Amino acid sequence: MQQLNWTESVFPVCTLLILLLYHVHYYFQVKRSPMQTAIGITQYLRTFWVETVMEQKRDILAVQTLRNWVMASSLLASTAVLISIGLLSYLFQQNRIIELPFSAYLIIGSTRNLDVLKILLLFLNFSFAFLNFTLSIRYYNHVNFMINVPLDRDDAVTVGYISRILNLGMLHYTLGMRAYYLAGPLLLWLFGPVWMLLGSVVLVGILYRIDRTA
Repeated sequence: MQQLNWTESVFPVCTLLILLLYHVHYYFQVKRSPMQTAIGITQYLRTFWVETVMEQKRDILAVQTLRNWVMASSLLASTAVLISIGLLSYLFQQNRIIELPFSAYLIIGSTRNLDVLKILLLFLNFSFAFLNFTLSIRYYNHVNFMINVPLDRDDAVTVGYISRILNLGMLHYTLGMRAYYLAGPLLLWLFGPVWMLLGSVVLVGILYRIDRTA
């Protein structure tokens, strides 16, 4: 049984710390200075979009826009679940899960066990993406009905409430996309831990740019 190289232990931990520290920093930046982040700017502008649609009764615009978002989330959710099924199929066809005891996933002592862990992490990553995209579809469907209700119809129907529901849908969409981005370093890990670390550095650089421009 081939033992692990030290890089297989150190570099994945460094990758995790790099991605974790970046997202913790970005989270607090969104809280402190939302208008300097893409998430804060888009949330602010979506509130005005909801207000404009409801006050000017632009029903067709609302339906077409929400339809586009639902279609995008559906495509990404379908892709994520297909990749997840493919990863599970690969593991079961190779009889790798059946042959290895559960303790093998907790104590990684060989390259054989680590290969299984890499595939399982990819599966969990795309399953997380699928969950978030389906939740975003759920919130979009709620907004699709509520945004067409006249403002004077009920006190519960407010621009602020509908904007919060819409922003929840967009938050889950963003989390789903983050899972797709994270798949890059995880896939590079299959080629070696050095590639994984380099991929995480490149990913953080790309995220730093797109997270600060709407």
